[in-house]
Amino acid sequence: MEKTEYILDGSAFATLEEFSQHFSERVLRGYQWHGNLDSLNDILRGGFGTPEAGFVLVWRDHALSRSRLGHAEMVKRLERIRQTCHSSNVARVDAELSSARKGLGPTMFDLLVEIIRRHGEGGSEAEDGVDLVLA
Repeated sequence: MEKTEYILDGSAFATLEEFSQHFSERVLRGYQWHGNLDSLNDILRGGFGTPEAGFVLVWRDHALSRSRLGHAEMVKRLERIRQTCHSSNVARVDAELSSARKGLGPTMFDLLVEIIRRHGEGGSEAEDGVDLVLA
């Protein structure tokens, strides 16, 4: 059985918020994802409008997304997390924030790709059958 293919247009978004809106419009049926990465992980397991048998996610203009969803987007995400994180996590978040501000460590694009690939061949949740094609 051939998997359903969804196309993400990397030129259509520049922030995590815009990515989540685009992803919701292109991939999910009747469900709005709001950018929480734990929720994305759940969504990729199926049951949120995605096919239970897995799917192919083709990310066009991924090089543009890699640039737009870079360290600056990671800084924005970490600043939001720091505002509400438990006091026991502040030091870790501060260290990640410091690195991101220096252009070091994973970018927002890196995190999204890592999460998606976790659900495909060779990933820790490969049984979900999500194939990512960077085009």
